[in-house]
Amino acid sequence: MKALDRKLLRDLTQLWSQALTIALVVASGAGSFITTLSAVDSLESARERYYAEGHFAEVFAAVKRAPAAAAVALRELPGVADAQATIEQVVRVELPGVDDPLIGQLIGLDTRRPPRINLVTVRTGRGLDEAGASSGASSGASSGASSAELPALVSAAFADAHGLKPGARLSALINGRQRTLVVSGIALSPEFIFAGLMGAPDTRGFGIFWVPQDALAAAYDMNGAFNRVALKLAPGADERAVVAAASAMLARHGGREAHGRAEQTSHTMLDNEISEQRVLGTLLPAILLGVAAFLLHVVISRLVATQREQIAALKALGYPNRAIAAHYLKFVLAIVLVGQVLGIALGDWMGTQLVGLYAEVFRFPVFEHRIAPGLLALSLAVTVATAVAGTLGAIVATVRLPPAEAMRPPAPGQYRRTWLDRLGARHIGPALRMILRNMQRRPLRTSMSVAGIAAAVAVVVLGNFFRDAIAFIVDSQFNVAMRSDVILWQAEAGDAAARHEVARLPGVIAVEPGRDVPVRFVNGHLSHRGAIQGFGRRAELRRIVDVDGHEASRLDEDTAGTAAGAGGEAAAFGEAIVMTDRLADKLGLRVGERVQAEVLEGRQRTLTLTLAATAREMMGLNAYMERRALNRALGEGDLATQFSVAVERGRENELLAAAKALPRVVGTFSKATLLRNMQEITARNIRIMSTIMTLFATIIAVGVVYNNARIALAERTWELASLRVLGFSRAEVSALLLGELALSIALALPLGMLAGNALVHALAQGLKSDQFFFPVVISPPTYAMAALAVLASGVASALVVRRRVDRLDMVAALKTRE
Repeated sequence: MKALDRKLLRDLTQLWSQALTIALVVASGAGSFITTLSAVDSLESARERYYAEGHFAEVFAAVKRAPAAAAVALRELPGVADAQATIEQVVRVELPGVDDPLIGQLIGLDTRRPPRINLVTVRTGRGLDEAGASSGASSGASSGASSAELPALVSAAFADAHGLKPGARLSALINGRQRTLVVSGIALSPEFIFAGLMGAPDTRGFGIFWVPQDALAAAYDMNGAFNRVALKLAPGADERAVVAAASAMLARHGGREAHGRAEQTSHTMLDNEISEQRVLGTLLPAILLGVAAFLLHVVISRLVATQREQIAALKALGYPNRAIAAHYLKFVLAIVLVGQVLGIALGDWMGTQLVGLYAEVFRFPVFEHRIAPGLLALSLAVTVATAVAGTLGAIVATVRLPPAEAMRPPAPGQYRRTWLDRLGARHIGPALRMILRNMQRRPLRTSMSVAGIAAAVAVVVLGNFFRDAIAFIVDSQFNVAMRSDVILWQAEAGDAAARHEVARLPGVIAVEPGRDVPVRFVNGHLSHRGAIQGFGRRAELRRIVDVDGHEASRLDEDTAGTAAGAGGEAAAFGEAIVMTDRLADKLGLRVGERVQAEVLEGRQRTLTLTLAATAREMMGLNAYMERRALNRALGEGDLATQFSVAVERGRENELLAAAKALPRVVGTFSKATLLRNMQEITARNIRIMSTIMTLFATIIAVGVVYNNARIALAERTWELASLRVLGFSRAEVSALLLGELALSIALALPLGMLAGNALVHALAQGLKSDQFFFPVVISPPTYAMAALAVLASGVASALVVRRRVDRLDMVAALKTRE
């Protein structure tokens, strides 16, 4: 072993505790980097593999009713490789022993001709073709009642949530008739990797059911027809051109505008999650690795400063500057290597856990955590580059010293009156005065120490922000905006007078009808496919609430007046529309300007509407009108598609049971049930993230506080030993050293809270998308938790350093060089 390598081992042994704390910070940075990006890579690779194996479509369209010949014509369009038509219906589902409202989406499968697009993979049980053959073989022994039974494949998420297995039975209200669904198998499809009602991760309340297409067609009088179609594009095809051609062809059949994967719910949810993880995988590691670089800089600077004589001796013995610099770089790389190994292990474990959480929401046939070799190489390169950048300057400056100058001890500091002395510090005790002077005479080191501790506070704030934001979103959306307890909706728009029938249901306090109309907004070359939500005038059960928790607008004549005043042109009542600010920005609209709304249901119509106001909502690209005005603009009567219901406390189950007798009601939405189902997933995930972030922050705080205390102890050993000889007690000597750390923490806490707030703003902006953005909400308990975590870390580090002060060898410390 070379002499320099033996010296390296000796240095690492002597500074093992400091090296370990820095390695842990490096491990946190590398681990968070590998965790987030490996999870993203695993998610993307599973998605692309399943899309390819499952022949996932690129274009989708819905129609009112189209003949089978239309699917053949779609297949002949330029750029279309294949077209597959299906029948789909949303129905009300009931499970024995489950009182919560359940919604099912029925999809017809042709058992004679296997699907070519959006293939359905049977995970357990039998396919519909096998189940149908078995049913046909035993049909002679079946009773007349069994003709109401349908074999069904059930989506894996719904089946797992309710413990369904092949052979289980449930009922569905299919076109006003109660039918029994017999589970033949548990299935997956690339079209429903994410299957949630209205984009919510509610796997208990919403499920996909694949049933024989012939039976579904007969139930809805759709023989020889379809209402959904998926298109597979030929290689190199222009998606926009195919969407335009398909939309034009299906328009005559009451078709909605065709759309690509970007507007397909499952694909959109996957894309959003991948984008969010990329942001987290950049921001958090950057903070942690920046702190690691700072700690390495401090430790290496101190190490080379105390080894000036050794460096001079090495130069005198003929060691070139390159070899000496490489020696200290090896010291850095040794710490980084340990941190990287720990980070890989940590990243693999946390990545596996994160993929396990994803697997509960995103369902793939094969979904395993993987760490690509390229990701490991990138992680190592980023970690090494950060560490070297933080220490290279100190190393180069030291090894460039001439041997004669390096043999001399560093020049003593030039002391002068400080601002503390000029202000007059007679009322400050001598101990505190010494602490403040020492901090002031090393402003760079003090500033870096405070910045490092502040970073720990900021990380805790950042980690707990999601809990505060989601709590605010839930309160804003489900308590302030949505005041109803239950929403009943119909398959098609019907007479709003049905609200009187709903009002007679048990426990009903108030009822408000509403109507949703799918449209395509157009403003010049800009467009967006969405819906207009029709609220009642002066609605109380469904309101438009902005991100500040305030009601944004009322949908009445006042709104139209706002539009008239802003646009300079009178807007007749009924033309006024309110949009979220993100939708207005996407369409390039300002308040008072006109927008075209092409209706995508029933007969083709185009409405000209005036943007009356915008609302800063957190979820969705929404548009609102007064319901009666919307009906008048459509040239229709007093119609509604849903009813918002306020229910007496404790009588919701009674209402839900009674609503089953309403044949036109195809679905019920319970706010309490959705919240409960969502919290089963989100509450646990938030606890996990909060715990991990707090752990990372603790590692940062310990690393910064402990290393600064050890370095201060090494630099001031002679001074502290002299004070002990002069009669200072151990407690008084420790107070001089640890008081500086206490003041650094005190300064860092408010700065860290401000930095955490800034990080939260940056993260919220990075996570912002068309569909969603996190409000910047940080509660006082979050700040308190951040402060307590850092204080606890500081106390633990201080106790370790205090023990070393108590064991100080005064004789050895007071020896000086001649």
